[in-house]
Order: sequence, then structure tokens, then C-alpha cells
Amino acid sequence: MRRRKLKSFVIPSFVFLTAIFTFLGVAIVSNNSNMKEEEPNTYVSNSIISNETAVMETDTKVLNPYTDLSVKLGKSYYDYKSDAASQEKSIVFHDNTYMQNSGVDFVSENTFDVVAVLNGEVTNVKDDETLGKIVEIKHENDFLSIYQSLSETTVKKGDIVEQGQVIGRSGTNELDKEIGNHLHFEIYINGGVVDPMLYLNKELNTKTN
Repeated sequence: MRRRKLKSFVIPSFVFLTAIFTFLGVAIVSNNSNMKEEEPNTYVSNSIISNETAVMETDTKVLNPYTDLSVKLGKSYYDYKSDAASQEKSIVFHDNTYMQNSGVDFVSENTFDVVAVLNGEVTNVKDDETLGKIVEIKHENDFLSIYQSLSETTVKKGDIVEQGQVIGRSGTNELDKEIGNHLHFEIYINGGVVDPMLYLNKELNTKTN
């Protein structure tokens, strides 16, 4: 069989078209390469990166509500799980009624400064005929500290206080008259009362931005 030959005028045209398609192919590939290099800029912007804020967990030690070294523990928190002898020492007797102690009482012969155990906001300051002057401070993580039997206060509702800041001074009240000069201190977490001695001088985990 005879092999068919291309006519002479077709060869130059074929070469010319091949050159054009080759050039266009190179141009397309080059353009695609440039587009791939620019793609990240269409998805990530400097503003998004700069606005990111890290969340960190920190450990803060809960301070004692006093700084005077002469202050001692006078009456403990009433623990339902403790032995009978410890429970008996945690009973409050007032107006012919026995009550479980819902906090701890710190005593001293001399009046002493009372300080905030953590940073927080003062949510209440009041004067009670039976409990004396009272300061309540709300902290992070639904942690609430209450200071009773104060003879004077140095803060008001709405104040932002720092850990260790003086918020008042110890005193006396009608409920614990036999103790004399003291501070009655309570801690609530998520609305429930807890033994303050389990948290004082302990690390409290908090989250900060």
C-alpha cells in the first residue's frame, strides 16, 4: 500500500499552528503557577491573625483574709463527715438555738485588717444587727467570699478590689459574742457553701484571655 504524503503547502501551516499552541500552553501553565502562589492571600488576612486572642489557664493562690500573724482559727466549719468531737466545736449557740457553723472564725485579741482573698467585685455591703457589718465579693468561676462581724468597712457595692486589698476591720457581733474580736469568713462555690480551709492558701485554677 502506498503511504499517503502530505502536500507541501500543508506542512508549513501545521508547523505554524503547533508553535501557536505550544506558546499558549506555556502561557497558561505560567499563569496557573502565579495563581497558586497567590491563593493563600485570598484566605488568610493580616487582620484575622492579629485579632486572635489566646486563652490561658493560670493558677492563683487564695490568700488568707487577714495579714496579722497573731490571728488564729477560733471556730471551724461544721463538716457532716467529721467526728462528733469536731462537730461539737463547730456548733454556734444563739438565742437558745444550736446552729452549724457555715464558715470559719478567725480570732485575735486586737482588731486586725481584713483583706480580699482574690480579685473580684464587691456585690454587697450591709450592716446586720446580729452578724455585724458584712462584705460580699464575687470572683471568677462562681467563687463568692463573705466577710462578717466587721467593725468597719472600706469598700462599697460595685467596687473592684484586688487580692490582698484591705476591705475592713475585724469586730464583734451578737451571734458569736462569746468569741470576742473576730472575723467570720465564708466561701460559696456555684451557690453552695464549702469549708474555707480547703481553699485558703491553695492554688485556684482560673482562665484568662
